[in-house]
Amino acid sequence: MPNPIHRLPTSATILRTELPNGVVVLAYQKPDVQSIVIDGSLAVGSAYHDSAMGGLSAFVAELLTRGTQQRSFDAFHTTLENIGADLSVDGGRYRTDISGRALAEDLPTLMMLLQDILRYPLFDPDQVERLRGENLTALNYYEQDTRYQAARAFAEALYPPDHLHHHNVAGTMESIANLQLSDLTAFHAQHYGARGMVLAVVGNVEPARATDMVASYLADWHNPDQPAPIAPALPPIIEATKRVHRPIQGKTQVDLKLGFVGPSRNAEDYYATMLVNSVLGQFGMMGRIGDIVREEKGMAYYCSSSIEGGYGPGAWSASAGVSPQNAQEATQDILHEFTRIITEQVTEEELEDVKAYYTGHLPLQLESNQGVASLLLRMETFGLGLDYLLGYEATIMAHTREQLLTAAQHYIQPEKVVVATAGTLVPSE
Repeated sequence: MPNPIHRLPTSATILRTELPNGVVVLAYQKPDVQSIVIDGSLAVGSAYHDSAMGGLSAFVAELLTRGTQQRSFDAFHTTLENIGADLSVDGGRYRTDISGRALAEDLPTLMMLLQDILRYPLFDPDQVERLRGENLTALNYYEQDTRYQAARAFAEALYPPDHLHHHNVAGTMESIANLQLSDLTAFHAQHYGARGMVLAVVGNVEPARATDMVASYLADWHNPDQPAPIAPALPPIIEATKRVHRPIQGKTQVDLKLGFVGPSRNAEDYYATMLVNSVLGQFGMMGRIGDIVREEKGMAYYCSSSIEGGYGPGAWSASAGVSPQNAQEATQDILHEFTRIITEQVTEEELEDVKAYYTGHLPLQLESNQGVASLLLRMETFGLGLDYLLGYEATIMAHTREQLLTAAQHYIQPEKVVVATAGTLVPSE
């Protein structure tokens, strides 16, 4: 029976190449499929512009696939449709993500289109206004979305106004309305470039050929004005519990979000907090929180916890959608579970269950091109190393109940938590 280690993407099977202009290419062959996936990111995001121009980076990213100097909007998408391919760009805080897929034989066409959108976008005024209208419509809709508003109220309470994470990557209705065409073109001209770009190519193509293909379209891309990468923002200081509410009349559901600052992806205790969070609000029927709030008491339409775990001080939070009369009780139950997770160790059974889940889930992720590509991207982005997977299972299995308790206590302070709700609350008696 073949050794499963030989099937893992490792330094022996991943071709990592850094082009002279700074683009890092990660190529991995999966001969059992007919397709290829490209998954990548660039060092550009909302961290690179003033908060007064909220949504600028995300707006530019969306516009890239709405026509290039070589192809109109219709011609660009017709080319994609003719080969059954997809290509998208999504702006974030520190990075802008690229995602594409096609048949392996159509990799040259996909790379040609990727080059076009990154290097030669059109910024057609008609498409700019069309996208502006779509974004304003979406933001207007979100004004009445209790889940969205709870999340926004939470972020704005957890992070001070001068902190990057305080602001919505998508901007506001006011900021989107005020963006000028010159703002978009100037941002692209200054910030889009090869430095810091990572591109993973996974599928039925030889790694050397995939690398040569990327180089043929991107190796001569240079932008001397591109700024240096921006370091993640420092975590905020929370002195005491904050409670905020956004009233939205006529809603039958109240959404709540509560939590605090959690670990970055590079934190030493990231895996321990990941396992704690799974026990708390992910595993099975959404963990302990789901067991009490949703299953036992039947108060929540959904209920779970999550860790952002990205570049900067992302939140560790729990979210739930409940009836207005249950909002207060659900909040107290969730806070109780946060308190319990830092005062007593998880059980042996809970620890073994979440370890089994995380080690067992990995082979499933590696079944697909997209799963492998996204994993390669994370390995490069967070400096995990090409042999990260060789030690992954041992790393997870080595964690103890004591380590999980210590990690939970490091981040969770029930007396310093942000509690945000949105909807129509029922006054407490």
